[in-house]
Amino acid sequence: MSEMILGSRGLVLNEPLLWEKGRKGRNAFSPPRRDVPEASVDPDLVGDDLDFPDLSEVELVRHYTRLSTWNFGVDTGMYPLGSCTMKYNPKTNERQAALPGLAKAHPLLPPHLAQGPLELMYRLEQYLAEVTGMDAVSVQPAAGAHGELAGMLLMYAYLKSRNSQRSKIIIPDTAHGTNPASAALCGYRPVPVASNDQGILSTETIADVMDEDTAGIMVTNPNTIGLFEDNIKEISDVVHDKGGLVYCDGANMNALMGIVDMNEIGIDVLHLNLHKSFSTPHGGGGPGSGPVCVNEKLVPFLPVPRVVRNGDSYDLSEDFPDSIGKLDTFYGHFGVMVKAYSYIRSLGPDGLKKVSQLAVLNANYIKEKLKGTYHLPFDRTCMHECVFDDSIQNELKVTTLDIAKRLMDYGFHPPTVYFPLVIPGAIMVEPTETEPKENLDLFIDAMKRIAEEAKENPEILKSAPHKSKVRRLDETTAARKPCLAG
Repeated sequence: MSEMILGSRGLVLNEPLLWEKGRKGRNAFSPPRRDVPEASVDPDLVGDDLDFPDLSEVELVRHYTRLSTWNFGVDTGMYPLGSCTMKYNPKTNERQAALPGLAKAHPLLPPHLAQGPLELMYRLEQYLAEVTGMDAVSVQPAAGAHGELAGMLLMYAYLKSRNSQRSKIIIPDTAHGTNPASAALCGYRPVPVASNDQGILSTETIADVMDEDTAGIMVTNPNTIGLFEDNIKEISDVVHDKGGLVYCDGANMNALMGIVDMNEIGIDVLHLNLHKSFSTPHGGGGPGSGPVCVNEKLVPFLPVPRVVRNGDSYDLSEDFPDSIGKLDTFYGHFGVMVKAYSYIRSLGPDGLKKVSQLAVLNANYIKEKLKGTYHLPFDRTCMHECVFDDSIQNELKVTTLDIAKRLMDYGFHPPTVYFPLVIPGAIMVEPTETEPKENLDLFIDAMKRIAEEAKENPEILKSAPHKSKVRRLDETTAARKPCLAG
């Protein structure tokens, strides 16, 4: 194992609240000369304790700089959260999204003054259709779960148009956790089904539960264990034979771009997460973008307004009588679309395919290097992420949480833990395509060192982390009695 580790004690500076730092009379800037009469603040409106700290510029700059050193993000180091694709995103995409003509385009501009944004959205929909193999796309849904809901509404509208009202939807245990909620919001009763001993769905299992009262299936592919659903084409045939539809949660599309034709394997509706697979910083509460991609039979039901091309110009049209209607205030999160458009144009078809190949390669490299050190529930080729568990370390009274906390001392953000729920004590690692082999090796070395520590000195894991700004928190109390004060 390498002697190098990323973790270091370093110099961690404490930082008080701004109100504790402020002193009367200090200023961070010179205000312009007042050109309106001075007016006093009505204490009945703001209260008697109105207080703003007086600070100098250097105090302000140091305050926020010090706070920033407490943060860890993808620009700091490897962020191997499984099922989240926390990858490094090229800064050029941020630059394009910040171009004044795009960033300052008002959503209420008439189409003749918004030809650039409309053309960008139109072309992005065409590109996403080509990447997935689907026939048409709407970029209106504003997040992944919103895309799921849109997919369910499309299925409902299609079945209603055929006078086929149904009440159930099949949800595998390896589907994303929001899938049952999206189905329930559309009035469907989720029917849970278990995956087999290979971590994927069996065709026979779906055939046993699929009937004329079932609208279809919501399948995540690759699934939450990081495995490709090998039987997806046969499963799609079973569902279609009973008049149902196949929805695919495409949040993990970063493993399949340029490799799998989703239409060819029987998918009727697919949502994507532009903020995961197509370059937008992920997490922090948004914004996101969850386009829905459909095959030909669902095209009439796509949400409106739709971007249409009329000769050399573009317009927003609501002239689609079978549409499920409007899903967002305007037309989704445009800034996220710009980044995705820039990402696709920068990489091109060969580059997008390479992204998926490297994401799969990196995950399988970690899987092969760590299996045996950590238990691997499904020892088979994975996609973009691999899942271990803590059963080997549990015999030493060391848990997944102990391993995750100790990993912070080695300079790595922990991977996803205790998810997916179908694997007790899960340790879910997604290295993404952007991590070089040297970083993967450092991560692997750190995980192996921790496994050795579990044998030789388990107490060091149970009291970890030791080098972070704060030590291990009482998570139970934090969940039950959260401190929400500033």
